[in-house]
Amino acid sequence: MAVVIGIPVCADAAERRTPIVPDVVKKLRAAGAEVVVEKGATAGAFLDETSLGEVSWVDSTDDVLAVADVLWVIGPPSDEVLAKVRPGTVLMGLLAPYSSADRLALMNERQITAFAMELLPRISRAQSMDILSSQGSASGYQTVLIAATRAPKFFPMLTYAAGTIRPSRVLVIGAGVAGLQAIATAKRLGAIVDAYDVRPETKEQIESLGAKFVDTGVSAAGSGGYARELTEEEKAQQAEKLAKAVAACDVLITTAGVPGKKAPVIITEAMVAGMKPGAVVVDMLAENGGNVAGTVAGKEVRVGPAHIVGPTNLPSRMPVHTSEMYSKNLLNFIAPMLNEGLLNMDWEDEVIAGACLTHAGEVKHPMVKQVLGL
Repeated sequence: MAVVIGIPVCADAAERRTPIVPDVVKKLRAAGAEVVVEKGATAGAFLDETSLGEVSWVDSTDDVLAVADVLWVIGPPSDEVLAKVRPGTVLMGLLAPYSSADRLALMNERQITAFAMELLPRISRAQSMDILSSQGSASGYQTVLIAATRAPKFFPMLTYAAGTIRPSRVLVIGAGVAGLQAIATAKRLGAIVDAYDVRPETKEQIESLGAKFVDTGVSAAGSGGYARELTEEEKAQQAEKLAKAVAACDVLITTAGVPGKKAPVIITEAMVAGMKPGAVVVDMLAENGGNVAGTVAGKEVRVGPAHIVGPTNLPSRMPVHTSEMYSKNLLNFIAPMLNEGLLNMDWEDEVIAGACLTHAGEVKHPMVKQVLGL
């Protein structure tokens, strides 16, 4: 029998994205797979029962679980749902692998093979599957739009009958995919952009987008394309140099995260206190503790002279395109496993093995085991 890919309603009622879109349905069907979707699972992305294509619609999550061999999700299913998953089911999506040892224990109890796309190896062959990058790009774009609508100044230089308005100065902390998109978006809006990342290899990328690299003399190049955690001495040196750049900017956007750890606090209370009156801060890592002292997830707060915004689930704000990107990433991940409608997982494949969170009743990923003490 052909493999059945199931799409349940997301556990987070505020989530608007969906893991399935019409183009991906066509390609899954061409590969011999069947698709079952719970009614309502695609509504937030403006896809209804007439637009998704050749899928089977069911009335409840239980109906999906009863027939699905593979579940595509955005965010981990609730414990209640996991407890009903048939043993041997394959789970794919953003699963917050470092957030709950109890959830992993439940997955193991149910013999779920889970692939957390956050764990995808950072290699060239996996780029087309990289959900963190596709969704991060949307997040970086959104941070600049949020800042621009709250800034008390124009972003671009503006000439009018009585003179010239100087452009805003934007400082972006972190030059991963989200940070680079934030830089590009701020430049498109006409701002002067400075940017900083602890990885020295990002200097060329930052400058290629027309921004100026803030050099603090600290290098924290880590493995897998991520930054390592800084020592206390390095943090002090970084803070001293960054404080000057923070004080000079009109808008500050922070995007710096470390896998499996709480977001590092890069912008201290003293730095915030030294900002210009009316300065706007958008902390993309608010959900993970924040890069900025004073950030409150899901809130906008006034801290000294600054207006700090702590947005949550930024990709969900533009669900049409983020759903399309997410779904295509999942398609590219599962495509090598599909053979004439059947699922065949090659555990010698470094992409498949590297993204595996749980299998055969065990947590497979070494970093997750280390972080959670398993």
